[in-house]
Amino acid sequence: MRQVIVRKLEPSGMEKWRYPAVVLEETEDAILVEAYFDRPVWRLKDILLNPGDRFVEIYFRYRWYNIFQIHDGKSEAIKGWYCNVCLPPEIVDGEIRYVDLALDLLVYPNGRQQVLDEDEFAELNLSEEVKKQASQALEDLKQLVDPRRGFRIEKQSRGNPSAL
Repeated sequence: MRQVIVRKLEPSGMEKWRYPAVVLEETEDAILVEAYFDRPVWRLKDILLNPGDRFVEIYFRYRWYNIFQIHDGKSEAIKGWYCNVCLPPEIVDGEIRYVDLALDLLVYPNGRQQVLDEDEFAELNLSEEVKKQASQALEDLKQLVDPRRGFRIEKQSRGNPSAL
């Protein structure tokens, strides 16, 4: 399996986070990767992230968001989905690089949604066009959520990770 490095960047270009991932599937529209949480225990609202939790992440080449499906590292139960509103990623030279725009959507297994970091987003020095695209991306994400069960991101989702 092919390995990549995922790099989360701030709008200034500074790197916020970097980690290895394995490519599960790739199409002309998206790339699906698997990564494991390798930080100390971290609380993300009502979700506790533990070392070893498995992330299945989909990066869309032309969309202003990505989606991380979070699995418990021991039971494989889905803990939830973390969605970053971001510029469309660059997928080159063994890296997935994306510029995070602070605005996030957290989705729980029961379909409950929680918008995060709206205050940080408002403080960013972004053009009106970027703000408009980011706000639309957040609305698009909200519409993709099944109110009874959240998202489902699976490698075998009809052989097409861009099926969302």
